[in-house]
This record gives sequence, C-alpha cells and structure tokens, in this order.
Amino acid sequence: MNERAKKTPLSASEVDESGCYSTGDMARLSNTTLRTVRFYEQEGLICSMARQGGSHRKFHPSELKKLQIISDLRESGLSLQDIKTLIGMKSRCTSAQSAAGQMSETLYRRIRELQERIDTLTRVRDELLSTVQTIQHCRDCHEPQFPARCAECDVTNQEDSSRATQLLWKN
Repeated sequence: MNERAKKTPLSASEVDESGCYSTGDMARLSNTTLRTVRFYEQEGLICSMARQGGSHRKFHPSELKKLQIISDLRESGLSLQDIKTLIGMKSRCTSAQSAAGQMSETLYRRIRELQERIDTLTRVRDELLSTVQTIQHCRDCHEPQFPARCAECDVTNQEDSSRATQLLWKN
C-alpha cells in the first residue's frame, strides 16, 4: 500500500463546515503540490465547487479520491493525455459492451506494460543489492594499488558477480 492510500482523512477541526477540502488540504492529502492541484483543475481532471465572492477553492471529498488515483496513474508512467482518454472513454461509447471492451483492452495493455516495468525494476534492484553485498567486503580492502587492482580481486571475480558489479566496481 502506498503512502497516499495510508493517509487518513482530516480531523473535524481541519475540514470546513461543508466537509470540503481546501487546495492545500488536497495537496497535502494526495502528496502533491498546490501547483499540481491547480493544474489538474485547470485541465478538467478535478473540479472545485463554485466559489462565492472571493472565497477559496473548495473540493468535495470525491475529488480527493480522483486526485489520488490520477497522481498514482501519473507516477506509474501514464501521461495526462492517457489519463484524460481513460476518464472520457466510457462517455464516447454508444453501449456498455463497447465501453467495457475498450476500457478492458486499454487497461490490460497498461497492466502488461506495468508488469514489464516491474520485472525490469525488480531485476535491476536485485542486481544493485547484489553489488552492495559484494562491495561491502571492499570496505576492509587495504590494497595500495586501489582501484587498479580491483579487476584482479577475488571478491569481484566470483562467477555469480552481478552485471552491475562488473560495470560499476570492476572497471
């Protein structure tokens, strides 16, 4: 579960009498910035309630949920245009079957892309962890010809030495 999902709602003293959130509340609770909240509102991804006079923007709690998922989608690599397309997809279809089919196909494609990224990130993380474990032994090295002798070192010449170790430490 990510940090955004762990956030608890504001206490009663922090929410105004209408139960709505200020721009600052939205930014804080979605782990974004004021600028991001204003930009997403300008882009039509979230909507503030009608303002009266010179009052500040207020957002219904449902807009916070939208902002949180939009932020997560952006962090996962979707562009704002991709997100807008997904949000508007259902309304552009003439039937539930068409909408469900298009949405499912688009989401499955995105899920496959995310899984490929996850697999790559996991592989890189494991290689970097292996490198850290390997070079921990190097803390005790007192080789006078460091770093020239690293290429000949038994610690880094192990057969199971990661590609990252080979690239980052042996060269």
